[in-house]
Parts: sequence; structure tokens; C-alpha cells
Amino acid sequence: MRWRLRALPALGAGLRAPSTAPGRASEDGLSGTGGTAPAPDRHRPSPGRGRGDTVRAWTELFRVSALFSVPGDALAGAAAVGRGPGRGTALAIGASLCLYEAGMALNDWADREEDAVDRPHRPIPSGRISPPAALGAAGVLTAAGLALAARAGRPALAVATGLAATVWAYDLHLKHTKAGPAAMAAARSLDLLLGATATATATAGAGASASAGRGPGPGPRTARPVHGGAAAPDNVAAPPRPALGALAAALPAALVLGAHTYGVTAVSRHEAQGGSTAVPLAVLATTTALGAAVLTADRAARTRAPGPGAGGLGVTVAGLGTSGLGATGPRERRAIRPHHAPALTFLLLTAFTGAYLRTAGPPLLHAALNPSPPLTQRAVGGGIRAMIPLQAALATRAGAPGSGLAVIALVPLARALARKVSPT
Repeated sequence: MRWRLRALPALGAGLRAPSTAPGRASEDGLSGTGGTAPAPDRHRPSPGRGRGDTVRAWTELFRVSALFSVPGDALAGAAAVGRGPGRGTALAIGASLCLYEAGMALNDWADREEDAVDRPHRPIPSGRISPPAALGAAGVLTAAGLALAARAGRPALAVATGLAATVWAYDLHLKHTKAGPAAMAAARSLDLLLGATATATATAGAGASASAGRGPGPGPRTARPVHGGAAAPDNVAAPPRPALGALAAALPAALVLGAHTYGVTAVSRHEAQGGSTAVPLAVLATTTALGAAVLTADRAARTRAPGPGAGGLGVTVAGLGTSGLGATGPRERRAIRPHHAPALTFLLLTAFTGAYLRTAGPPLLHAALNPSPPLTQRAVGGGIRAMIPLQAALATRAGAPGSGLAVIALVPLARALARKVSPT
């Protein structure tokens, strides 16, 4: 079975709704498609195509209007580990965007024969982009994403490698199986963890380099043995290991984002034929529970004694300065987690969570009451659009309202670009 989604809630993966006989409802639910086979010269570029047409074809292939759901993952991940956005966060965003676009190109390449029947206007079946060019773009963008992640450190590269493998496995095989929703959820969760790991390791690496540049203090230097028979001075601290601490701190937020993505993917399985009432109701209950969990965890965190930071959903990363992210002093801890007005932060969190529930909830309820293909497709679209306010809520919940505001500011930009370039 194949699934198609109006837009793409997970990193670079294209969903397919269940295929039906020729003449089934089209992706937007407004018209049907014929069942005739494509012409033999379908993939041959049309003569006289200008540069503007080529650019337009690639923007359609990459679905650039869907890119605005990506940066919020890294920003929410950075907030979860108690760090402000920095060099590692920027590298993670760049890597995520590359892997997202690689998945877009790979998705259209893998489904080129089906699109030739269902969506002949797409760049590949229409002949505007050749299949080898799309596959090559997917490979180049994957390599670029991994290279950017490597600049943030080996732990970030390891997470990015798992993310890339998930994207390729989904597009080439898993989306046709029952494991498709889980793969989509894993991709989105790994993207948030990539932002958390890259931010933490890059910050810790910069701090270690600065400490090394200051050199040893006055007095004799004595050596202590280390693994492999080498020796290291006693007054040089052991290198920090921030990766595990970052993963642990960001895992709850990543699971929240993954659970939302899983629900959207489950609904998308029925968007071509409709007929499912139980699935939209179950996802609506899950969406409500996720929104309540974010607010409940924030209230619980505010009743605890203030610490250097909080990460994820209901997980306080008190003491990360000495156990997870390397040794940090009081001055650095204050820089990591500035004091925000609790009332303002909670107000923003409530607004972002309300926007999430308002965007995803009503379409799901409508689809449950009337499980027709158009309403089911609207529920899927609402779930995708709700991704951004959920990311903003997670960042604000972790104590970074500035990041939350930056994420929510992407909503009007995404809407404006979606009017010019379809996210599907």
C-alpha cells in the first residue's frame, strides 16, 4: 500500500495515501485522475524551457514551502539542553534542511512511476527534471547534511547518520509498510535530538578549547597516567562528554514531537478514501494529551526550586553543568539559562500550546464526525501546520521564550510561500 500526504510532517519523507483504482480522488480532494498510462516521452525535457521554469521545477520538487517546519526542531533541542542557539545549532539547522530536501527529492524519485499516473504535473513525470538528476540531488544533499553535522562533532554526526538512514529507508521501502508512521515519528524525533546534541557538543568543545588556550596555572605540572600508557597533566580536566546528557535532556521533547508526527501519519493513511472515524478520534485524544502534558510539566517545573536549567518535558537538567555538559561555573550557568519573567514565559507557553491545539484539534474533530477524503486531508494539513506552534511551546517550556517566538514567527512566512509553491 502507498500513502500520500498533502504536506510532509517528518524530515524529508513523503507520505502516500492508499492507492485505489484509476479515477480515485486526487490529492487535494477536488478532482479525479484518469487511469491512462503516461506517454513514452513523459520524462523527456520540453524544448525551449527557460531558466525560470527550471528553478520553478526544483522548488516544486523540494517543496520549499514545507521547510519552515524544520528549524524549530533544532531550536527546541537547544532549549531542551539549557543552551541558547549557537554555532552547533546553526550547523544542526543546516544539516536538517539538507536531509529534509534530500528526502523530498528521493521521495519523488522513488514514486516517479506512480506519479506518472496520479500526478503527471510533478517535476519528474512532466519531464522538467530527470530521474537521475533527482536521485543525484538526494545523494549530494545527504552528503552535505552529514558534512555539516560532522562540523558539530562526532555525536552530532552519529545522530545525523541515523536520521539520514531513516529518511532513505522510509522513502525506499518503509512507507509501503505498517512501520511507516513509526519511521516518520523517528525521523522527526531524531531531528530534534540532532539539534540538542550539536548545540551541546559544539558549546562544550568551544569551552574546552578556551580552557586549553589559557594554559596551566602557576606551579609544577605533574602527570597522571591515562589509557594507552600516555600521560596527562593533573591540572588538565578530563574532556567533557556532553552527548549522553544532551540526549537524555532532549529525549522527552523529542518523544512529544514524534508522537504528534505518528498521529498525523496515521490519519494520512485514510486521506484518499476516508471512512475512518476511530483514527481521527484517537489522534485528537493524543493531541489534547500532548498539549496538556506540556502545560502540566511547566507548572510542575515552576513549583520546584530553580536550577541552572530544565530540559524536555518534565525533566529538570539540574546539575548538567557538572554531569552532562562539562564543568561550568556560576557565570556560565547564568548565561546558559537567563532569568525570564515567569508570568511572561507562562503566558507565551499558554498561547503557543493553544495555537497548537487550535490548529490540529478542530480538523481532527471534523474528520471524525465526517470521515470524507476532503475533511481527512484537512486534518492532515492541520496536523502539519500544528508542528510549528508545538515546537515553539517545547522551546518555551524549556525556558527559551525567545526561541519560541523565533519559531512561531515562521508561520506567516510558511503561509506566504505556500501560496506560491505547493508543499505537496
